Amino acid sequence: MPEEHYVWLPKPSLLTFEELARVARIFAGTGVTKLRLTGGEPLLRHGLPDLVTLLRGVDGIDELTLTTNGLLLERSAAELRAAGLDRVTVSLDTLRPDRFRELAGRGRHADVLQGIRAAADAGFSGTKVNAVIVRTVNDDEVVDLIAFGRAEQVEVRLIEYMDVGGATQWQPDRVVSRAEMLETIAAAHGPVTPVPPTDRAAPAERYRLADGTCFGIIASTTAPFCGACDRSRVTADGMWFRCLYAQEGTDLRALLRDGTSDADVAMLVRSTWAERADRGAEARLGLESRGPLYALDGLRVDPHREMHTRGG
Repeated sequence: MPEEHYVWLPKPSLLTFEELARVARIFAGTGVTKLRLTGGEPLLRHGLPDLVTLLRGVDGIDELTLTTNGLLLERSAAELRAAGLDRVTVSLDTLRPDRFRELAGRGRHADVLQGIRAAADAGFSGTKVNAVIVRTVNDDEVVDLIAFGRAEQVEVRLIEYMDVGGATQWQPDRVVSRAEMLETIAAAHGPVTPVPPTDRAAPAERYRLADGTCFGIIASTTAPFCGACDRSRVTADGMWFRCLYAQEGTDLRALLRDGTSDADVAMLVRSTWAERADRGAEARLGLESRGPLYALDGLRVDPHREMHTRGG
């Protein structure tokens, strides 16, 4: 959950579904083929299946996915699948209900597990479970998370703790590196074999155990992949960020609402992306002294700095 006294985006500032579909068409016209609905929590957006239907109809979009905390997935999975959603990713940092309550501020751990199973029942395949691993918080669950993925037939992705957005308690010694995770997994499950990538821009490096179980690790803190990154983010109120660490974005909402043509917006998108020099994670790795990206007061200045707004 966000920090207390979180600064929410004003509701009138949010893009309508039609505006979001227009943004998708513009980006698809520049070569984008994959869209992901994230957040915050996208399943809180009223009428989300209607947005999925609109986005599914955008020419050029080959894959439409969603990342969710899973709390509302059980009741939404079938409708989202029928609307055309291709795949879901569920964020779940712990398998322990008591720890879940402490981390998430609520006691609905069972609802997340039911949501993962409901996704399978609805016909989703390729479901992924994301877990951010933090030292002394949940690093003792790495082996159990891999076993959970095997049992539920989902692919677990272990994520290094990143110093972005609302991670105001981030410190270098709380990061569990990819090397440490692999060592822990190999000690419990035997040899770990890298899986050759099918998409070199994908953030996760994939591995396979001897029994065929696959999992991924996103090592963006200790081994940044900025040079291969091809992702950007549009917030719910139309701010476009080219990097997760970016200090500033481009206000697309203003262009959409002042009569700017799709062609002119597309031209701006192309030129801005072509000039992109963002290397946020690499720049952070090179710092001599590294702490949180923003202190708590810094998040209050601009809600776009929160990952709950930007989409982690």
